[in-house]
Amino acid sequence: MSEQRPVGTILNMLGMLGISLILTVAFTYQLALGELPCPLCLLQRAGFIAVGMGFLFNMRLGERGSHYAMILMASLVTGFISMRQVSLHLAPGDPGYGSALFGLHFYTWALIAAVGVICYVALVFVLKDMAGERDGDAPMGGPASNVVCAIFALLVAANLLSTVLECGAGQCDDNPVRYLLLR
Repeated sequence: MSEQRPVGTILNMLGMLGISLILTVAFTYQLALGELPCPLCLLQRAGFIAVGMGFLFNMRLGERGSHYAMILMASLVTGFISMRQVSLHLAPGDPGYGSALFGLHFYTWALIAAVGVICYVALVFVLKDMAGERDGDAPMGGPASNVVCAIFALLVAANLLSTVLECGAGQCDDNPVRYLLLR
């Protein structure tokens, strides 16, 4: 007989998979198309990594209000950074920065995703309440959890390495065209 996982546990794992997908798409465009992220793009990635860390903490340490607060705060900051970049490219005739995915630039998708994460956390709270679950559930273990956490950890490490290669120890170029440390 298999033990049923709490709703919050499953939703945290799905949240982390969603964040991993966001990081994977951005990283794929960077590697496959040679589109290096600008400083605001890097800040948005860092924001999504912070969101993912909140989901990771819930999975590994047990669900806590402080972990959800971290997810919400990181989403708000990421959303504000994205809005800043969107506002930089509102002028008529401005082609925007980087390529588009389904007609929208990544910073616009980042804004949509940040708002989506906030709505998702609200949904998690509602579904947990409907299921009668409270914070403080035991940490999630098992092979599925380990794989999801490993994927996220690999993406964080790869993004860190690529950022160091792109920017070195100094400020990143506003419009990067090559990796600073690979010249």
